[in-house]
Amino acid sequence: MPLDFTAIDFETANSSTASACAVGLARVRGGRVVATAGWLIQPPSGHDDFHPFNTGIHGIRKTDVASAKGWSAQLDDLCGFAGADVLVAHNAGFDMGVLGRACAATGDVCPPYRYLCSLQVARKTYALPSYRLPFVAQEAGFGPFSHHDASADALACAHIVIDAARRAGAMDVSSLAEMTGVRVSRIAGPDSVPVPSVVEALAAVA
Repeated sequence: MPLDFTAIDFETANSSTASACAVGLARVRGGRVVATAGWLIQPPSGHDDFHPFNTGIHGIRKTDVASAKGWSAQLDDLCGFAGADVLVAHNAGFDMGVLGRACAATGDVCPPYRYLCSLQVARKTYALPSYRLPFVAQEAGFGPFSHHDASADALACAHIVIDAARRAGAMDVSSLAEMTGVRVSRIAGPDSVPVPSVVEALAAVA
């Protein structure tokens, strides 16, 4: 099997993991990035306040998403891009939590994607003082880039996994997971597992 996957990154409007306000995607085929996409999202009702802490991180304001699609309207676009790929994200528990919680907030069925955490892979691949995305991406030979821009973060994540697979001699996502001792998991229902807040997510990659 070739090294095929889709890297994904979400930004959120506030501490609610349902408050998706941007998504970035990068499609990898045969160990090469072949397509990228990204767009702003109107967060689900009740989760749509923009907290200064979050805006200070990614720069997105409520006015920026005024004409963007809501979660339900863009979920098909997201799934259309990712197809049946394994999703890869840096600190994937957070991003998969956003996907699950946003679907729960809007009543949409959460697609049961399989996913791999590039943060966990990085910790088994590189010896670094910090495993925050910019540091790992630099070690993987990618960058500089606009950290906390969802599209740029997804692309950086993709390059980390490509480089880790090259170093491990892994031909696909499954073999990379096996070689690094990292699980390929599946998105569970939003009440099945604890989902980290934005603050907890940032602390996890410090």
